[in-house]
Amino acid sequence: MQGRAMTTKRKIIGRLVPCRCFRGEEEIVSVLDYSHCGLQQVPKEVFNFERTLEELYLDANQIEELPKQLFNCQALRKLSIPDNDLSSLPTTIASLVNLRELDISKNGIQDFPENIKCCKCLTIIEASVNPVSKLPDGFTQLLNLTQLYLNDAFLEFLPANFGRLVKLRILELRENHLKTLPKSMHKLTQLERLDLGNNEFSELPEVLEQIQNLKELWMDNNSLQILPGSIGKLKQLVYLDMSKNRIETVDLDISGCEGLEDLLLSSNMLQQLPDSIGLLKRLTTLKVDDNQLTILPNAIGNLSLLEEFDCSCNELESLPSTIGYLHNLRTLAVDENFLPELPREIGSCKNVTVMSLRSNKLEFLPDEIGQMQKLRVLNLSDNRLKNLPFTFTKLKELAALWLSDNQSKALIPLQTEAHPETKQRVLTNYMFPQQPRFFWLFFFFCHSHVRDRVQYTDAELFLCSE
Repeated sequence: MQGRAMTTKRKIIGRLVPCRCFRGEEEIVSVLDYSHCGLQQVPKEVFNFERTLEELYLDANQIEELPKQLFNCQALRKLSIPDNDLSSLPTTIASLVNLRELDISKNGIQDFPENIKCCKCLTIIEASVNPVSKLPDGFTQLLNLTQLYLNDAFLEFLPANFGRLVKLRILELRENHLKTLPKSMHKLTQLERLDLGNNEFSELPEVLEQIQNLKELWMDNNSLQILPGSIGKLKQLVYLDMSKNRIETVDLDISGCEGLEDLLLSSNMLQQLPDSIGLLKRLTTLKVDDNQLTILPNAIGNLSLLEEFDCSCNELESLPSTIGYLHNLRTLAVDENFLPELPREIGSCKNVTVMSLRSNKLEFLPDEIGQMQKLRVLNLSDNRLKNLPFTFTKLKELAALWLSDNQSKALIPLQTEAHPETKQRVLTNYMFPQQPRFFWLFFFFCHSHVRDRVQYTDAELFLCSE
């Protein structure tokens, strides 16, 4: 609830009422902070410093309108009024000719006045979470704009000459109703971050391939069906999020994104990945979970810098042996596939700390898994394992070994037994042999004395069956 004022002459010595803001001995105040003060209007005390005030913070109040007198503060460089009850931005904002930063996010503002163009010094506008349906042509005359945030609005299109904003470096338009982008955007040669997630694009806008300096691109939660080869023209791209679309194919030319470090393709309709994905030598994160992949290309093994790989929720029946070349891998998730076994080469992934293999068809694990001595978390629940290899005793860092979804402790003691057929030493406990989930459903519905005790956990049912 405490406000703040800073002077150009000396530290605070006085107090402004009622917001607990301070004033200097010569009343030359440059910064006032009335954030979280429960205000319903702009305090009149602000106007006492209209000649010297440079920054005004009115965050998180209940202010419904901005008084005309506020716009006499022509020295104002930063105006921050997010999370209020504003329904409009007055035309008098044109008077703030020195304004550089404007934050009006989380209000009820429906449009920008045409004469916003007079605020020619504006470099940053944060206007997210407002019901803005369109931008006036005057908006494109803010030629010094470097950052524009208009997430969670009602935009259906951008002005045709939006490309005039040639200094833009960050453009965030997430959660709107955009279907296309104006061709003039090819002029945005300084644009580095573009967020178009959660819109209505059915194809990748052609103009994107011309924004050569783009480093981060979000196109998640749209209706894309193809990731075209044109994406490969973005040589500077470091981060690409194409998750939650309807993508069925990834073009071979994605290999052109030679600087790519993070590639997110989760929740699409991919049945395969191109071999050329192995040419993305700088990739550190690859997420292809929740697709329809039946096989992974051997070229995956060429991603020598990969640290996180998620291919869960697919239709994989095997992992390529080349996975053993991923020496920098830290996290591996292959949940909910159809793996009957793991390649022995998995043991070469010696830097993996978290590995999840939940809900597969694993009947045994290779002895080489004992070489993964940095493993701290291993999820093997909902498989068909009869025991664990004795080499598990080498996993000294293991802090959590999940053998069942309803396991009460992260680690349950293991004991040594002789394998009934090979006579080799193996590790086991009361949770082996594992039973697939459908076994418990069948058991539950076929045994009335258990069905009547619905409060029992799966672990308790297991003990009952014993």
